[in-house]
Amino acid sequence: MIPMRSDAARLTLAAALLMALTMGQRSSFGLFLSPLNTATGLGLAAISLAAAIGHLAWGASQPFVGAAADRYGARRVISLGALALAASTAAVLAAESMAGLALVLCLVAVAGSAAGSNGLLLGAIAQRVPAAQRAIATGIVSAGGSAGQLLIGPATQATIDHAGWTFAMLASAALCLLGLPLARAFRQQAPVAQAQGDAAQPVRDALRRSHFWSVALSFGVCGFHVSFLVMHMPGVIAACGMSGAFAGAWLAVLGVANIAGSVAVGALMPRFGAAPVLTLLYVARSLGIVLFLILPSTPEVLVGFAVWMGASYMATLPPTAALVAQRYGTSRMATLIGVVMMVHQVGAFAGAWLGGVVFEATGSYDPLWVAGACLAVVAALLHVPGWRAGSRVPAPA
Repeated sequence: MIPMRSDAARLTLAAALLMALTMGQRSSFGLFLSPLNTATGLGLAAISLAAAIGHLAWGASQPFVGAAADRYGARRVISLGALALAASTAAVLAAESMAGLALVLCLVAVAGSAAGSNGLLLGAIAQRVPAAQRAIATGIVSAGGSAGQLLIGPATQATIDHAGWTFAMLASAALCLLGLPLARAFRQQAPVAQAQGDAAQPVRDALRRSHFWSVALSFGVCGFHVSFLVMHMPGVIAACGMSGAFAGAWLAVLGVANIAGSVAVGALMPRFGAAPVLTLLYVARSLGIVLFLILPSTPEVLVGFAVWMGASYMATLPPTAALVAQRYGTSRMATLIGVVMMVHQVGAFAGAWLGGVVFEATGSYDPLWVAGACLAVVAALLHVPGWRAGSRVPAPA
Protein backbone atom coordinates (compact mmCIF):
# COMPACT_ATOMS: atom_id res chain seq x y z
CA MET A 1 0.00 0.00 0.00
CA ILE A 2 1.37 3.41 -0.94
CA PRO A 3 1.79 5.97 1.88
CA MET A 4 -1.26 8.07 2.67
CA ARG A 5 -0.81 11.75 1.92
CA SER A 6 -0.73 14.06 4.92
CA ASP A 7 -4.16 15.68 4.49
CA ALA A 8 -5.83 12.29 4.00
CA ALA A 9 -4.03 10.95 7.08
CA ARG A 10 -5.20 13.91 9.19
CA LEU A 11 -8.75 13.45 7.97
CA THR A 12 -8.69 9.72 8.75
CA LEU A 13 -7.31 10.32 12.25
CA ALA A 14 -9.88 13.05 12.97
CA ALA A 15 -12.71 10.82 11.72
CA ALA A 16 -11.50 7.92 13.89
CA LEU A 17 -11.36 10.19 16.95
CA LEU A 18 -14.86 11.54 16.26
CA MET A 19 -16.14 7.99 15.87
CA ALA A 20 -14.49 7.10 19.18
CA LEU A 21 -16.09 10.13 20.83
CA THR A 22 -19.66 9.54 19.64
CA MET A 23 -19.64 5.75 19.95
CA GLY A 24 -18.00 5.93 23.36
CA GLN A 25 -20.64 8.39 24.56
CA ARG A 26 -23.48 6.25 23.24
CA SER A 27 -22.17 3.01 24.71
CA SER A 28 -21.54 4.55 28.14
CA PHE A 29 -25.12 5.78 28.59
CA GLY A 30 -26.10 2.43 30.06
CA LEU A 31 -23.89 3.27 33.06
CA PHE A 32 -26.30 6.08 33.93
CA LEU A 33 -29.45 3.92 33.91
CA SER A 34 -29.38 3.01 37.59
CA PRO A 35 -28.45 6.52 38.85
CA LEU A 36 -31.13 8.05 36.61
CA ASN A 37 -33.69 5.60 37.94
CA THR A 38 -32.77 6.42 41.52
CA ALA A 39 -32.86 10.17 40.91
CA THR A 40 -36.08 10.32 38.87
CA GLY A 41 -38.03 7.26 40.02
CA LEU A 42 -39.17 6.66 36.44
CA GLY A 43 -38.33 2.96 36.44
CA LEU A 44 -35.82 1.09 34.33
CA ALA A 45 -38.47 0.09 31.78
CA ALA A 46 -39.43 3.70 31.09
CA ILE A 47 -35.81 4.86 30.90
CA SER A 48 -34.93 1.95 28.59
CA LEU A 49 -37.85 2.83 26.31
CA ALA A 50 -36.68 6.45 26.17
CA ALA A 51 -33.20 5.24 25.25
CA ALA A 52 -34.63 2.94 22.54
CA ILE A 53 -36.55 5.87 21.05
CA GLY A 54 -33.24 7.73 20.99
CA HIS A 55 -31.67 4.88 19.00
CA LEU A 56 -34.41 5.18 16.40
CA ALA A 57 -33.87 8.94 16.26
CA TRP A 58 -30.16 8.33 15.65
CA GLY A 59 -30.94 6.15 12.65
CA ALA A 60 -33.74 8.34 11.27
CA SER A 61 -31.58 11.48 11.39
CA GLN A 62 -28.60 10.06 9.52
CA PRO A 63 -29.87 10.51 5.93
CA PHE A 64 -30.70 14.16 6.67
CA VAL A 65 -27.38 14.78 8.41
CA GLY A 66 -25.59 13.21 5.46
CA ALA A 67 -27.54 15.38 3.01
CA ALA A 68 -26.64 18.48 5.02
CA ALA A 69 -22.95 17.50 4.96
CA ASP A 70 -23.08 16.91 1.20
CA ARG A 71 -24.63 20.34 0.67
CA TYR A 72 -23.03 22.59 3.31
CA GLY A 73 -19.83 20.75 4.17
CA ALA A 74 -18.96 18.29 6.91
CA ARG A 75 -17.02 20.85 8.98
CA ARG A 76 -20.07 23.01 9.64
CA VAL A 77 -22.29 20.06 10.45
CA ILE A 78 -19.76 18.49 12.85
CA SER A 79 -19.12 21.80 14.64
CA LEU A 80 -22.83 22.47 15.17
CA GLY A 81 -23.37 18.85 16.15
CA ALA A 82 -20.62 18.96 18.79
CA LEU A 83 -22.10 22.08 20.38
CA ALA A 84 -25.63 20.62 20.33
CA LEU A 85 -24.38 17.30 21.71
CA ALA A 86 -22.70 19.01 24.65
CA ALA A 87 -25.81 21.05 25.45
CA SER A 88 -28.28 18.15 25.10
CA THR A 89 -26.09 15.79 27.16
CA ALA A 90 -26.07 18.28 30.00
CA ALA A 91 -29.85 18.70 29.61
CA VAL A 92 -30.36 15.06 30.62
CA LEU A 93 -29.91 16.27 34.20
CA ALA A 94 -33.06 18.39 33.88
CA ALA A 95 -35.32 15.59 32.57
CA GLU A 96 -37.84 14.53 35.22
CA SER A 97 -40.54 12.76 33.19
CA MET A 98 -40.62 9.93 30.66
CA ALA A 99 -41.64 12.31 27.86
CA GLY A 100 -38.98 14.84 28.84
CA LEU A 101 -36.25 12.21 28.96
CA ALA A 102 -37.30 10.75 25.61
CA LEU A 103 -37.22 14.23 24.05
CA VAL A 104 -33.77 15.00 25.45
CA LEU A 105 -32.36 11.63 24.35
CA CYS A 106 -33.74 12.21 20.86
CA LEU A 107 -31.89 15.54 20.80
CA VAL A 108 -28.75 13.77 22.01
CA ALA A 109 -29.12 11.21 19.23
CA VAL A 110 -29.63 13.76 16.46
CA ALA A 111 -26.76 15.91 17.73
CA GLY A 112 -24.51 12.86 18.00
CA SER A 113 -25.39 11.90 14.46
CA ALA A 114 -24.32 15.37 13.30
CA ALA A 115 -21.14 15.33 15.39
CA GLY A 116 -19.84 12.02 14.12
CA SER A 117 -22.20 9.56 12.47
CA ASN A 118 -21.01 6.77 10.20
CA GLY A 119 -22.52 8.25 7.06
CA LEU A 120 -21.06 11.71 7.59
CA LEU A 121 -17.56 10.49 8.46
CA LEU A 122 -17.33 7.79 5.80
CA GLY A 123 -18.77 10.17 3.22
CA ALA A 124 -15.91 12.57 3.89
CA ILE A 125 -13.40 9.71 3.73
CA ALA A 126 -14.80 8.54 0.41
CA GLN A 127 -14.62 12.02 -1.09
CA ARG A 128 -11.19 13.08 0.23
CA VAL A 129 -9.11 9.89 0.51
CA PRO A 130 -7.75 8.31 -2.71
CA ALA A 131 -9.53 5.12 -3.72
CA ALA A 132 -6.37 3.04 -3.24
CA GLN A 133 -6.28 3.95 0.46
CA ARG A 134 -10.00 4.21 1.14
CA ALA A 135 -10.42 0.66 2.44
CA ILE A 136 -7.76 0.88 5.13
CA ALA A 137 -8.97 4.40 6.04
CA THR A 138 -12.54 3.19 6.62
CA GLY A 139 -11.17 0.27 8.62
CA ILE A 140 -9.28 2.68 10.90
CA VAL A 141 -12.38 4.85 11.35
CA SER A 142 -14.49 1.80 12.17
CA ALA A 143 -11.91 0.64 14.72
CA GLY A 144 -12.14 4.07 16.34
CA GLY A 145 -15.68 3.28 17.47
CA SER A 146 -14.54 0.32 19.57
CA ALA A 147 -11.55 2.23 20.89
CA GLY A 148 -13.95 4.87 22.18
CA GLN A 149 -16.05 2.25 23.94
CA LEU A 150 -12.95 0.80 25.59
CA LEU A 151 -11.67 4.17 26.81
CA ILE A 152 -14.75 6.27 27.55
CA GLY A 153 -16.81 3.53 29.22
CA PRO A 154 -14.34 2.73 32.03
CA ALA A 155 -13.49 6.44 32.46
CA THR A 156 -17.18 7.27 32.83
CA GLN A 157 -17.72 4.50 35.39
CA ALA A 158 -14.70 5.67 37.38
CA THR A 159 -16.03 9.23 37.38
CA ILE A 160 -19.46 8.05 38.58
CA ASP A 161 -17.84 6.05 41.39
CA HIS A 162 -15.60 8.87 42.61
CA ALA A 163 -17.53 12.08 41.82
CA GLY A 164 -21.15 11.05 41.31
CA TRP A 165 -23.30 10.61 38.25
CA THR A 166 -24.20 14.31 37.96
CA PHE A 167 -20.56 15.34 37.63
CA ALA A 168 -19.95 12.43 35.25
CA MET A 169 -22.80 13.58 33.02
CA LEU A 170 -21.42 17.11 32.92
CA ALA A 171 -17.96 15.73 32.17
CA SER A 172 -19.44 13.75 29.28
CA ALA A 173 -21.03 16.94 27.99
CA ALA A 174 -17.72 18.81 28.17
CA LEU A 175 -15.97 15.94 26.36
CA CYS A 176 -18.27 16.48 23.39
CA LEU A 177 -16.63 19.86 22.77
CA LEU A 178 -13.54 18.01 21.51
CA GLY A 179 -15.49 17.72 18.27
CA LEU A 180 -14.86 21.42 17.57
CA PRO A 181 -11.09 21.20 16.94
CA LEU A 182 -11.48 17.83 15.21
CA ALA A 183 -13.95 19.40 12.77
CA ARG A 184 -11.15 21.54 11.33
CA ALA A 185 -9.76 18.50 9.50
CA PHE A 186 -12.99 18.42 7.47
CA ARG A 187 -12.51 21.83 5.86
CA GLN A 188 -13.50 21.99 2.22
CA GLN A 189 -10.90 20.50 -0.11
CA ALA A 190 -10.92 19.48 -3.72
CA PRO A 191 -12.33 15.93 -3.91
CA VAL A 192 -9.99 13.23 -5.15
CA ALA A 193 -10.55 11.95 -8.66
CA GLN A 194 -13.04 9.11 -8.78
CA ALA A 195 -12.05 5.76 -10.16
CA GLN A 196 -13.21 4.68 -13.58
CA GLY A 197 -16.80 3.42 -13.36
CA ASP A 198 -17.28 5.30 -10.09
CA ALA A 199 -19.46 8.02 -11.58
CA ALA A 200 -21.91 9.61 -9.19
CA GLN A 201 -25.62 8.86 -9.43
CA PRO A 202 -28.50 10.94 -8.06
CA VAL A 203 -29.74 9.76 -4.68
CA ARG A 204 -33.21 8.94 -5.96
CA ASP A 205 -31.74 6.72 -8.68
CA ALA A 206 -29.69 4.80 -6.11
CA LEU A 207 -32.75 4.32 -3.92
CA ARG A 208 -34.54 2.64 -6.82
CA ARG A 209 -31.85 -0.02 -7.21
CA SER A 210 -32.34 -3.48 -5.70
CA HIS A 211 -28.58 -3.70 -5.20
CA PHE A 212 -28.64 -0.71 -2.85
CA TRP A 213 -31.38 -2.22 -0.72
CA SER A 214 -29.56 -5.57 -0.63
CA VAL A 215 -26.57 -3.77 0.86
CA ALA A 216 -28.81 -1.86 3.29
CA LEU A 217 -30.77 -4.93 4.40
CA SER A 218 -27.60 -6.91 5.06
CA PHE A 219 -26.37 -4.07 7.22
CA GLY A 220 -29.72 -4.13 9.02
CA VAL A 221 -28.88 -7.74 9.95
CA CYS A 222 -25.58 -6.44 11.33
CA GLY A 223 -27.51 -3.97 13.48
CA PHE A 224 -29.67 -6.82 14.80
CA HIS A 225 -26.57 -8.77 15.85
CA VAL A 226 -24.70 -5.83 17.38
CA SER A 227 -27.57 -4.51 19.50
CA PHE A 228 -28.52 -8.00 20.69
CA LEU A 229 -24.94 -8.70 21.78
CA VAL A 230 -24.45 -5.39 23.59
CA MET A 231 -27.89 -5.31 25.24
CA HIS A 232 -28.45 -8.95 26.15
CA MET A 233 -25.08 -10.71 26.33
CA PRO A 234 -24.64 -9.68 30.00
CA GLY A 235 -27.94 -11.48 30.69
CA VAL A 236 -26.77 -14.51 28.71
CA ILE A 237 -23.55 -14.58 30.73
CA ALA A 238 -25.49 -14.28 34.00
CA ALA A 239 -27.71 -17.19 32.91
CA CYS A 240 -24.51 -19.20 32.40
CA GLY A 241 -23.61 -18.59 36.05
CA MET A 242 -20.89 -16.01 35.42
CA SER A 243 -20.42 -12.75 37.33
CA GLY A 244 -21.11 -9.21 36.23
CA ALA A 245 -17.36 -8.54 36.24
CA PHE A 246 -16.93 -11.34 33.71
CA ALA A 247 -19.64 -9.75 31.54
CA GLY A 248 -17.74 -6.45 31.58
CA ALA A 249 -14.52 -8.22 30.64
CA TRP A 250 -16.39 -10.05 27.87
CA LEU A 251 -17.50 -6.76 26.33
CA ALA A 252 -13.93 -5.46 26.55
CA VAL A 253 -12.63 -8.53 24.69
CA LEU A 254 -15.36 -7.96 22.08
CA GLY A 255 -14.12 -4.40 21.56
CA VAL A 256 -10.44 -5.32 21.31
CA ALA A 257 -11.22 -8.04 18.77
CA ASN A 258 -13.25 -5.56 16.77
CA ILE A 259 -10.34 -3.13 16.49
CA ALA A 260 -8.18 -5.89 15.02
CA GLY A 261 -11.00 -7.14 12.79
CA SER A 262 -11.83 -3.70 11.37
CA VAL A 263 -8.22 -2.93 10.45
CA ALA A 264 -7.70 -6.43 9.01
CA VAL A 265 -10.81 -6.15 6.83
CA GLY A 266 -9.60 -2.80 5.52
CA ALA A 267 -6.36 -4.47 4.47
CA LEU A 268 -8.08 -7.52 2.90
CA MET A 269 -10.62 -5.65 0.78
CA PRO A 270 -8.20 -4.49 -1.96
CA ARG A 271 -7.14 -8.08 -2.54
CA PHE A 272 -10.40 -10.00 -2.34
CA GLY A 273 -13.13 -7.42 -2.92
CA ALA A 274 -15.81 -5.94 -0.68
CA ALA A 275 -18.64 -8.38 -1.52
CA PRO A 276 -16.63 -11.59 -0.89
CA VAL A 277 -15.31 -10.16 2.40
CA LEU A 278 -18.86 -9.33 3.54
CA THR A 279 -20.06 -12.81 2.60
CA LEU A 280 -17.23 -14.34 4.62
CA LEU A 281 -17.97 -12.12 7.63
CA TYR A 282 -21.65 -13.04 7.76
CA VAL A 283 -20.95 -16.75 7.24
CA ALA A 284 -18.43 -16.56 10.09
CA ARG A 285 -21.03 -14.92 12.34
CA SER A 286 -23.55 -17.65 11.61
CA LEU A 287 -20.99 -20.37 12.27
CA GLY A 288 -19.91 -18.68 15.50
CA ILE A 289 -23.48 -18.57 16.79
CA VAL A 290 -24.06 -22.24 15.93
CA LEU A 291 -20.87 -23.28 17.73
CA PHE A 292 -21.84 -21.18 20.75
CA LEU A 293 -25.18 -22.99 20.96
CA ILE A 294 -23.57 -26.42 20.60
CA LEU A 295 -20.53 -26.08 22.88
CA PRO A 296 -20.74 -26.03 26.69
CA SER A 297 -21.03 -22.58 28.29
CA THR A 298 -17.60 -22.50 29.91
CA PRO A 299 -15.55 -19.31 30.48
CA GLU A 300 -13.15 -20.40 27.75
CA VAL A 301 -15.96 -20.84 25.24
CA LEU A 302 -17.46 -17.48 26.15
CA VAL A 303 -14.13 -15.69 25.69
CA GLY A 304 -13.57 -17.46 22.38
CA PHE A 305 -17.06 -16.39 21.29
CA ALA A 306 -16.23 -12.77 22.17
CA VAL A 307 -13.09 -12.92 20.01
CA TRP A 308 -14.95 -14.61 17.16
CA MET A 309 -17.89 -12.23 17.09
CA GLY A 310 -15.77 -9.20 17.91
CA ALA A 311 -13.66 -9.73 14.80
CA SER A 312 -16.74 -8.89 12.70
CA TYR A 313 -18.54 -6.63 15.21
CA MET A 314 -18.06 -3.41 13.19
CA ALA A 315 -15.82 -4.87 10.49
CA THR A 316 -18.82 -5.02 8.14
CA LEU A 317 -18.86 -1.22 7.94
CA PRO A 318 -15.80 -0.66 5.67
CA PRO A 319 -16.87 -3.12 2.92
CA THR A 320 -20.48 -1.93 3.13
CA ALA A 321 -19.34 1.65 2.58
CA ALA A 322 -17.06 0.49 -0.22
CA LEU A 323 -19.92 -1.18 -2.09
CA VAL A 324 -21.99 2.00 -1.93
CA ALA A 325 -19.07 4.15 -3.13
CA GLN A 326 -18.16 1.82 -5.99
CA ARG A 327 -21.66 1.49 -7.36
CA TYR A 328 -23.07 4.99 -6.73
CA GLY A 329 -20.06 7.30 -6.50
CA THR A 330 -18.87 9.45 -3.63
CA SER A 331 -20.49 12.83 -4.22
CA ARG A 332 -23.65 11.77 -2.32
CA MET A 333 -21.92 9.19 -0.15
CA ALA A 334 -22.91 10.74 3.19
CA THR A 335 -26.59 10.73 2.25
CA LEU A 336 -26.60 7.15 0.97
CA ILE A 337 -24.63 5.76 3.92
CA GLY A 338 -27.08 7.65 6.12
CA VAL A 339 -29.94 5.67 4.58
CA VAL A 340 -27.99 2.43 5.07
CA MET A 341 -27.39 3.37 8.71
CA MET A 342 -31.09 4.07 9.17
CA VAL A 343 -31.82 0.47 8.14
CA HIS A 344 -29.04 -0.65 10.50
CA GLN A 345 -30.74 1.12 13.40
CA VAL A 346 -34.10 -0.49 12.58
CA GLY A 347 -32.34 -3.85 12.87
CA ALA A 348 -30.70 -2.67 16.11
CA PHE A 349 -34.08 -1.74 17.59
CA ALA A 350 -35.43 -5.18 16.65
CA GLY A 351 -32.47 -6.99 18.20
CA ALA A 352 -32.68 -5.08 21.47
CA TRP A 353 -36.47 -5.20 21.76
CA LEU A 354 -37.09 -8.78 20.62
CA GLY A 355 -34.36 -10.08 22.90
CA GLY A 356 -36.32 -8.92 25.92
CA VAL A 357 -39.68 -10.00 24.51
CA VAL A 358 -38.51 -13.53 23.65
CA PHE A 359 -36.73 -14.03 26.98
CA GLU A 360 -39.81 -12.97 28.95
CA ALA A 361 -42.00 -15.30 26.87
CA THR A 362 -39.73 -18.37 26.82
CA GLY A 363 -37.16 -17.89 29.57
CA SER A 364 -34.39 -18.42 27.02
CA TYR A 365 -32.45 -16.45 24.42
CA ASP A 366 -32.05 -19.50 22.14
CA PRO A 367 -34.81 -18.49 19.66
CA LEU A 368 -33.01 -15.18 19.08
CA TRP A 369 -29.68 -16.94 18.62
CA VAL A 370 -31.21 -19.21 16.00
CA ALA A 371 -32.83 -16.23 14.28
CA GLY A 372 -29.49 -14.39 14.32
CA ALA A 373 -27.69 -17.35 12.71
CA CYS A 374 -30.34 -17.61 9.97
CA LEU A 375 -30.31 -13.87 9.30
CA ALA A 376 -26.51 -13.99 8.96
CA VAL A 377 -26.86 -16.61 6.22
CA VAL A 378 -29.43 -14.42 4.43
CA ALA A 379 -27.08 -11.43 4.66
CA ALA A 380 -24.23 -13.51 3.22
CA LEU A 381 -26.39 -14.64 0.29
CA LEU A 382 -27.37 -11.04 -0.50
CA HIS A 383 -23.72 -10.33 -1.39
CA VAL A 384 -23.03 -13.42 -3.51
CA PRO A 385 -24.10 -11.63 -6.77
CA GLY A 386 -21.36 -9.07 -6.06
CA TRP A 387 -18.60 -11.68 -6.41
CA ARG A 388 -17.02 -10.24 -9.53
CA ALA A 389 -13.95 -8.25 -10.42
CA GLY A 390 -15.94 -5.02 -10.55
CA SER A 391 -16.70 -5.25 -6.83
CA ARG A 392 -13.06 -5.01 -5.81
CA VAL A 393 -11.64 -2.02 -4.03
CA PRO A 394 -9.10 -0.24 -6.27
CA ALA A 395 -5.57 -1.26 -5.34
CA PRO A 396 -2.52 1.03 -5.42
CA ALA A 397 -0.85 1.44 -8.77
